[in-house]
Parts: sequence; C-alpha cells; structure tokens
Amino acid sequence: MGASVALKEAPKNAWIEACVGIGGPLLGSAAAAACHGAGIALGQPLLVALAWTGYWLNLFNLVPIGPLDGGRIATALSPWLWLPGLAIMGWLAWIRPYSFMIWLVLLLSLPRIVSLFRRRTDEEQRFYEVSAERRWVMAALYFGLIAGLFYAMNVSEAQLREVRDRGTVVAQVR
Repeated sequence: MGASVALKEAPKNAWIEACVGIGGPLLGSAAAAACHGAGIALGQPLLVALAWTGYWLNLFNLVPIGPLDGGRIATALSPWLWLPGLAIMGWLAWIRPYSFMIWLVLLLSLPRIVSLFRRRTDEEQRFYEVSAERRWVMAALYFGLIAGLFYAMNVSEAQLREVRDRGTVVAQVR
C-alpha cells in the first residue's frame, strides 16, 4: 500500500503535477475499499482492519506538504496550502516525536516551504498558472477524497468495534 513515482522529467505545470499526485491516493483508496468490501462479504475482520489501514495511509499521503502526494496536488490549488500541511506535520511530530517518517517528510518539505517566501522567476510563475475550472476540479477531487477517507475510516472502525463487541462483521447502513 504505497508507491513511488519516478518521472523522466519534471511535470511541465502544476496541473500535470496535481494529476500525477491524485492518481495514487485515488487508486489506493479504491483498493482499500475493495479490501473493505471483501472483508464484509467474507466476514473477515482482518480485511476490514487492513482497509482501515489503507484509508489511513492514503489520508496521511494527502497532507499538503513537500514529498507527499498532497503536496503535489496543492501546487494546482495554491502552494500556500503547504503551510497548513507544515502545521499538520508539526503537530504529528509533536504527538509522535520518535516517528522517523514524520521527521523525514518535514525535512524534505523545507525547500518547498522556503520557496514560498522568495521571488519567483517568470518560468516558475507560469508553472503555477492553472485555470479556475481546473482548480475547482482538483479541489473537488482532493477534498472529496479526504472526506470519503474520513467517512470510510469511521465506518470501518465502527464495524471493527462491532466485531470486538459481538464477534461478527456487519455492514453499517447510515
């Protein structure tokens, strides 16, 4: 439940970078949902727990900061979203001070954060030019996926509590 994207050359603009960034979380979330469905159909709480983990990993990956896919997506919405991403990662580092991964993400994101406060060249400014229509499409995908992942985590967690309390996996209809 993870991937690395290696491109032969840097994306030509923020829209392309965001499209590359949203692809992994969309597919990862679909895989987690398939695992969740299989867990319900087969009555296997382990599959539901794996789905919850998949939802969580995809949600983490959507934090709008540096090397994460959320940081790539934020380039099409507004690079200034990297600052709330920095705050989220800072909070995670505060509550999980021994997490190497969180500190690594924070460290690798610093060059992008610093770039927010320096003057951009004309080429850099063109990179961030995205039409309003495309911004709305990406915002709908991004924030919709975040909302869907929160909902799916909530449902799967409730189902796992039901297993703990009653010993069976049941679909919850709300």
